[in-house]
Amino acid sequence: MTQTPRHAAPAAMATRLLQRQILPLDRDFDVLPLYVDPEEIKLDTDRHTVGGSRAAKDLNNAAIRQSISTGASIHPDQIESRTALRVKSGDRLSFGTYFNAFPASYWRRWTIVDEVTLTVELEGRGASVIVYKSMAAGHSQRVAAEATTDDRSTTFRFPLTLKPFIDGGWYWYDVVAGDEDVVISSAEWTAEVPAARVAHGTVDIAITTMNRPDYVAKLLAQIGETQELRPYLDSVMVMEQGTQLMRDSEFFPAAEKSLGDVLRVIEQGNLGGSGGYARGQLESVKKGTATYALMMDDDVVCEPEGIIRQVTFGDLAKRPTIVGGHMFSIYNRSQLHSFGEIVQPWRFWWQTRLDGFSNWDFGDRNLRSARWLHKRADVDFNGWFSCLIPRQVLEEIGLSLPLFLKWDDSEFGLRAKEAGFPTVSLPGAAVWHIPWTDKNDGLDWQSYFHQRNRFVAALLHSQYERGGRMVRESLNHQIKHLVSMQYATVEMRHRALEDVLAGPYALHAMLATKRGEVNALAQQFSDMQLKPDRDQLPPVRRKKPPRKGRDNAIEIPGRLSLLVAAGLAPIRQLRAARPMAQDYPEIELTAMDAAWYRLAHYDSAVVSMNDGTSAALYRRDPERFRDLLRKTLEIHERFRREWPRLAAEYRAALGDITSPEAWEETFRPWTESVAEPEE
Repeated sequence: MTQTPRHAAPAAMATRLLQRQILPLDRDFDVLPLYVDPEEIKLDTDRHTVGGSRAAKDLNNAAIRQSISTGASIHPDQIESRTALRVKSGDRLSFGTYFNAFPASYWRRWTIVDEVTLTVELEGRGASVIVYKSMAAGHSQRVAAEATTDDRSTTFRFPLTLKPFIDGGWYWYDVVAGDEDVVISSAEWTAEVPAARVAHGTVDIAITTMNRPDYVAKLLAQIGETQELRPYLDSVMVMEQGTQLMRDSEFFPAAEKSLGDVLRVIEQGNLGGSGGYARGQLESVKKGTATYALMMDDDVVCEPEGIIRQVTFGDLAKRPTIVGGHMFSIYNRSQLHSFGEIVQPWRFWWQTRLDGFSNWDFGDRNLRSARWLHKRADVDFNGWFSCLIPRQVLEEIGLSLPLFLKWDDSEFGLRAKEAGFPTVSLPGAAVWHIPWTDKNDGLDWQSYFHQRNRFVAALLHSQYERGGRMVRESLNHQIKHLVSMQYATVEMRHRALEDVLAGPYALHAMLATKRGEVNALAQQFSDMQLKPDRDQLPPVRRKKPPRKGRDNAIEIPGRLSLLVAAGLAPIRQLRAARPMAQDYPEIELTAMDAAWYRLAHYDSAVVSMNDGTSAALYRRDPERFRDLLRKTLEIHERFRREWPRLAAEYRAALGDITSPEAWEETFRPWTESVAEPEE
């Protein structure tokens, strides 16, 4: 056995930059609250103080979401560069913000770093720099402070331990200007790390796109024009899967020029997000020169500094770690759509962690005032709108499942976790994207993939003998859609379950054709025949007016009323439809009001879609209801019986269907060179 010398020489150490102060690239006023904050701290009430009363918790949650902003702001002209900000005389600004506070608890938990140094460079007489830390419960403490004595450029260094951040907490700094303006020219968070970890890794960015040529061309230009990011790029791969090609966009020449030979465009058939990302993963693994592959959506605006932070965090992680970014709304750019996601094991459904909030607007309540943001959020997966995966992880656990879209990212995160590779959703790394709540993917053709892929993922990873609540909840959802006259959705979800029963080895074969089949199926039903002009649908007419003038379109029923409605609604569906209902809708409902307990009262309705672009006519059909209900009951009973067998079958096949070899075969129609004709 080799013995370590008693007085072994310490490992050589060197300084590495972890994070730097940044300001918006385009001086966008809407995103300033994510970078610098003029507001005070008004910490919300601790949930342990609120107690267990449901009414008290509801009131507290409502209060937490209320804006505490005073309207204080800074002028965009105070931004002097990407890293420099001017604070006006007498003002106080905080860098305890999403992009500039240091997420100490994440570095403490997942990396080899145990101490950081904050270095602040500023210029201005009588200016103060005050350093704070927070605990997991959200309480903040003053750590250190320094002040300038003249108007020359001054540098302050603050050594800061990560020891007290085991459960949560951040570091940040405030700057107070004295009798004259002060310019903070830079601030950096650094650490002493082993010399072998000073050199940064490189990344293959994999972007899947379909018919969004302008979006993706602008994204590429944004990446290519960020000089600080260029050394980190091994390649930028665009998986072009549409008919409206990026090369035809007016913005493509600038993107191509900015990236040069780093850019690689790969054209293939529409294999969905999972097919596009799997192609990027495969090419990255085969090439073998990049440390990481970064999955990124095509319709995002990214903060390029976030990519550097993801790579840096991955480089210094204790073990190979998937490092994800967060998602902000592209429409309300200070609103955080999701801050760390889990898969709830009993329901097997993705969601924000139980003690967190979604759609959080930093323009209304700042980071320092939001108690829940200070507890570290541990996750099961990160969405592939921005997700950095070490090449080693891909080599060891395989590529994406062939799911087309939905659940490919969450299943991969669960698979990696089971193999010992954690996922970290890293604060300070983010993109702006269309939020899921503005889409209609629970009803349209995507509902097929939601249903099928959720069942596939649960069969692979649920720890419960029969998937926990999966089968029961799916049955409940089918009945909910049935009483809502959403027959197309019911049929698509039924076909999804049939395809799950076909087994894991059928997934690759379905990849290129299933979306077209699902679309064709949906168009057979009036509830999926979307009309962009309301006048394309019949006007509202009824033989009798609503009883006592009530139309059930506004009131939200209580829990008891919902239970009664759930019991009676299926019975009502067996009755014959009212006169005129097949020709004229009885009501017109907006997407936000089209809940099942409202739709169940009508025999027909015009319903708008979530994205506001179209509407459809729903018609109640008792015969179709009976047929679909029978099929629904039969297939769910079959799943209840056969779950253990199916789970074993899918788990045994997982390594095969996610292997590079399986994916190479799927990609073969687009990778085989065309044979030259004989002369």
